[in-house]
Amino acid sequence: MELRMQGQAAAAGVLMAGLSMACAELHAQRVQAIAFPEKPMRMIVPFPPGGGNDIVGRAVAQRLSETVGQQVVVDNRPGAGGVVGVTIAAQAVPDGYTMLLGSVGMLAHNPALKRDLAYSPLRDFAPVALLVTSPMLIAVSPSLPVKTVSDLVALAKASPGKLSYASAGAGSSLHMTAELFLRATATDILHVPYKGASPALVDLMAGRVDLIFSTMPPALAQVRAGKVRAIAVTSAKRAPALPDVPAVAETVKGFEVSNWQGIVVPAKTPQAIIRKLHADLAATMKLPAMAETMLQQGQDAAVGTPEQFGALIRSEIETYTKLVKAAGIKAD
Repeated sequence: MELRMQGQAAAAGVLMAGLSMACAELHAQRVQAIAFPEKPMRMIVPFPPGGGNDIVGRAVAQRLSETVGQQVVVDNRPGAGGVVGVTIAAQAVPDGYTMLLGSVGMLAHNPALKRDLAYSPLRDFAPVALLVTSPMLIAVSPSLPVKTVSDLVALAKASPGKLSYASAGAGSSLHMTAELFLRATATDILHVPYKGASPALVDLMAGRVDLIFSTMPPALAQVRAGKVRAIAVTSAKRAPALPDVPAVAETVKGFEVSNWQGIVVPAKTPQAIIRKLHADLAATMKLPAMAETMLQQGQDAAVGTPEQFGALIRSEIETYTKLVKAAGIKAD
């Protein structure tokens, strides 16, 4: 009797597996059958050209254009730490032709930091796909006598409030990572916000600010050119793109911060279009050329389901809301 029941259970398992495969195949066929896109698409990047979000957006847009057979135009809409561009995207027609390249700064930091925010990530957007994750990079001006995290902490503690760090604006990934670092090291460093990472890096290279907590793509080029000095990455371990640069955690135990970018679309976008767009993005991120591009920029491809991306956004909002309250962080 027991063997019979086991056999019935096994047969039921095989049947269920077969049904699951059939449903998956049917879903894939339906996704492929959707006539989308039929015209050029727009990807809003709410920061100026040259920054980390822009670099990722342009790389994805170029390859996605090849995948879908339609031009994907990058539309830079900077201002207010990403709020301007995100608000424009939230108000776009929900037909899949306007996408937002969202990041942890815009979709989690800003909601945690600003009560009067003009948009709600959970109300105004539908998640499509997480694209990449990466550590942040701590870089200093070549003129600053600092080569390690220990050097930076010692100098900051010797002159509280005298050093300055640049960010892409209040609530940006650069700002929030810096605040986490300041809390973890009990240091006081002046925050100097800019309208994007690119102008912040320009002033760092010119010595007008002392350091930056940057996303990897824009800072890597300047590090490799010797225009700024990398002293640490914020991942738990060293990053493959900079194997000689230590992790902050090697000095500050347990310190780990990740940056991420992904695609969201206006709420009420039809689920069929979201699924088709997700499939196209997943195929794009698996291209060998895209994988190589992300590796060179210090990024890791991390495409999951729309549901997984939505869960990540909710979790990050909760995490940073607690941080903002505990640290008393204020928007500029």
